[in-house]
Amino acid sequence: MGRAAVAKAYEDIRAALAVLNAEVDGCGSEPFSLADPLAAVAAGCLDILADTREVEAGFAGLKAKAAVKYAESAYAVAGPDAPVRAQEMAVTAEIGCVLALGPRAASSFLADSHALTATLPRTLEALQAGAISWGHAVVMADETACLDAAGAAALEAHFLDPDAPDPARGCPVGQLPAHRFRAKARTWRERHHAESIEKRHVKGVADRRVEFRPDQDGMAWLSACLPADQALAGWNRLTAIARGMQGPDECRSMAQLRADTFVDAFLGVSVTRGSVGACGGAAELSATQEDPSSRIRAQVLLTVPALSLIGLTDEPAMLDGYGPIPPSMARQLIANGAGSFYRVLVDPRDGAPLEIGRTSYRLTKAMRAWLRMRDGKCPFPGCSNNSLDNDADHILAWSKGGTTGIRNLGQPCSKHHKLRHTTRWKPTPASKNEPPGWTSPTGRHYQSEHQDWEPPRWPPVQKCGHAPGEGPPRGYPDLFYLRLSPGEEALERILHAPPA
Repeated sequence: MGRAAVAKAYEDIRAALAVLNAEVDGCGSEPFSLADPLAAVAAGCLDILADTREVEAGFAGLKAKAAVKYAESAYAVAGPDAPVRAQEMAVTAEIGCVLALGPRAASSFLADSHALTATLPRTLEALQAGAISWGHAVVMADETACLDAAGAAALEAHFLDPDAPDPARGCPVGQLPAHRFRAKARTWRERHHAESIEKRHVKGVADRRVEFRPDQDGMAWLSACLPADQALAGWNRLTAIARGMQGPDECRSMAQLRADTFVDAFLGVSVTRGSVGACGGAAELSATQEDPSSRIRAQVLLTVPALSLIGLTDEPAMLDGYGPIPPSMARQLIANGAGSFYRVLVDPRDGAPLEIGRTSYRLTKAMRAWLRMRDGKCPFPGCSNNSLDNDADHILAWSKGGTTGIRNLGQPCSKHHKLRHTTRWKPTPASKNEPPGWTSPTGRHYQSEHQDWEPPRWPPVQKCGHAPGEGPPRGYPDLFYLRLSPGEEALERILHAPPA
C-alpha cells in the first residue's frame, strides 16, 4: 500500500474535519438536540474540544515517531562515512523546513522525539492514547534528561502508572496544564534525584546571572537567575509593598506597582505617583535616597523535615511558591528569622499534615497555615496563584449549616473566589489531605491538583539491623526524639503503641 494508504488515511481525516466544522457552524445534517438546542450546542462543542485534544495528542505522538524514523533512515542512507555533525544539521534542517520550524525549535523537537521513542515508553504510549498532550511529553523529557534509566522510569511510573507503589495523587497528569505538571514533576525529581540537592544547588549558585532581552514597542526584559529563597522573597516583598500602595487615589495596577517598586529598588529613582507615565505612558523618574529602615521582610512559608533541619538527612525542604530547596537554605532561613516559618505537625506514615478543627465561623492562624500546607495554591484546576494571596472559603456556606472544619474549607484566589459566588461554578467537598475539586455549569467535574506528600526520610542506622527508609527505628537514642508538644507525644504513643 505505502503512499497510497497514507494518502487515503489523510483524505478520510480531512473529510472528518469538514464534518466537524459543519457541526460547529450549525450546518450539520441534524441538530444536537431538538428539546434544548442552545444547551445541546454548548455541550456538543465541549465534546468536540475534548475529543480534539485527544486526537491532537495522538498526532503529536505520530509526528515524534515519524521524525525519529526519518532521522534513522537518513543516517542509514548517508552511510557510516558521512560526518556526524553535518548529517545531524542536514536532518534537523529538513525537519524544520517540513514543519516550518526554526533551527533551534527543530533541534528541540527532534531531541524530545528521540527521548520519547528511546527512553520514555510510558509517556509515548500515553501521548498516542490521548491521555496527555505534547506539552506534557516535553515536560517529561526535560525533567528526565539528567536522570539515569532507573530514575526516568521511576518518574514515569509515578505519574503515568496507576498501579505504581506510590502513584501521583489528585487529577491525572493529562488533566493538569503542562506548566502545573512541570512543577509537580520538578518536585518529585528533586526529592528522588540520585545526586544530593545540596551538591546540585552549589553548581546552580555558581551559574547565577542577570539577563537582558529586548522586546517590542521600546520595552525590554531584565531578569535574574537567583537562589530560590532570594528570588521568592524579592517577589513577595514587591507584592507586599505594591499592595500597601493601593488605594482610591492610586491608578496603577498591581503589575505596574511591582514594576515601579522594582525600579525604585535597584536604580534609586521613583516613578512619580499619579503621573501619566505611572498609569501607562512614558515614566517620569525622580531621584530618591533608599531608607534601609523602610525595608519590608517578605513572608516565607517553609516546611522542613525535623531530621533534615538538624542535619541528619539531606531531604529537601519545601518553599511555598517554589518547591524543593536544599536543607542548608532552609536552615539559613530559619536561623535568620523567616517571617512566616510555621512548625506543622505531619503524619509520619504519609507525611501529610494532621487535621485541625474549630466550631466557630472564623479561622485560627493555625487553620489558615494548615490550609496553605494542604493546598499549596489556589485549588482551581490550572491556577498557580500562591497561597499567600488566597482567601479562606467555606465550601458549604456557614449560613447553610457548613462547619469551619478543614474538610469544609478551601482557599481560592480572589478571581476564582468571585467565580464561585457569581457563576454556577461550585467547589466539591474536600478532605483532610485533598483540596476541593470543581463542578462547572455544564455539570462536568474537574479534580483539583493534590500535593504529593511523602513520609519523612530517616537517616541510616547501624544498629538493630534497621535499613534506611523502613520507617522510624526502634530504640533510637533520645537525642533524636523531639518533645515538641503534648499532642505530638500522644500521637506518637498511638502510632507506635507496643503490641498487646
